[in-house]
This record gives sequence, structure tokens and C-alpha cells, in this order.
Amino acid sequence: MRRSIRMALAVLALGLAGLCQARPGPGDVPPDYLGHARDGHEVRVSDLHGKVVIVSFWASWCGYCRKELPVLAALQKLKGTADLQVIGVNHDDDYDKYKDLSRRWKNLEVILTYDAADNRIGKPYKIDGLPFMVMIGRDGRIAHVHTGYGEDSLDTIMTEVDDLLAQPAPASTDTANASPASS
Repeated sequence: MRRSIRMALAVLALGLAGLCQARPGPGDVPPDYLGHARDGHEVRVSDLHGKVVIVSFWASWCGYCRKELPVLAALQKLKGTADLQVIGVNHDDDYDKYKDLSRRWKNLEVILTYDAADNRIGKPYKIDGLPFMVMIGRDGRIAHVHTGYGEDSLDTIMTEVDDLLAQPAPASTDTANASPASS
């Protein structure tokens, strides 16, 4: 009987520890998985290492989200996809609404993904409002987190993106494919 009680307490403690974990913030390595793009390929932060990455969680019912994503798409177009990648993660929507808006936004040149009912993508971020934006530096670490959107925040976003883009891309550690120096 005592062993059962101890096991139950241990399970409860582990569950509470998971609830008490802080939301990832500046300096933290973000969760890697970001879903599947419209073309079906898996999107991971680690595959974008060396780029500045903006992850914006949005929903079809969120008016501010519907304003923010096109602005971020224009920013990406201005800065170029070689250095900046915007990923819009649909959060807290049913799949049909995501597909409908995804079709309407077919000309937005950003990666759109869908966070299913299990909230696998958004749960680690403990999202408490939309839009919810995470800026990831070239080093693969979170640089800035923003909740909400307003025209007055554009200058801050632009400054932060410019500062992140000004940082050098980390040197590649993959030397396995490097060609030998000629003699």
C-alpha cells in the first residue's frame, strides 16, 4: 500500500514539475518541431540554422493575426529568404478553417503549418494570447518573444530583425563534406 502511495506521489510530482516549467524565452533553444508545410515537408528550426527565423502563432478568428502575417511576409520579401524565414503556425483553429485561410493566403511567401488538436507545437510556449511571435537568431536561440500586435510595434520588430540579421551566421561545423585542399 505504501509503495502505491509513493508511486502516485511521484507521478503527481512529475506532472506538476511539467506544469511549472517556464515558457522558453530569450537565450533558450526553442522546440525544434514546427509542423508540416503546405507542400507536406516537415519544418524544423534546426533545418533553418544560420537564418533569422520568425515563428508567429496565429488563428483565423484573430484579426490582429490576419494583419500581422502579411506584414511579416512583406518583411521577409524585403530582407530575402536567404537570411530570414517566417513561419506562421496556425494555433487554436480547426483544420478546415486553417485550410481555407491557407488557400486565401496562397500568395504569401511564408511557410504555414498547422498545430493539431494535441497542441504539440504551441504547448511548450505556453501561449497566452495571439498573435504570439518568437524571433530566433542565427545561432538557433530565442532572441525575442512578443504577444499581441499593433502598428506601434512595427518599429520595434524591424529594429530587432535588423539587429539579428546584422549578427554573423555561425560557422558550419560540418567538415565531413569539405573537399581537401589542393596541393
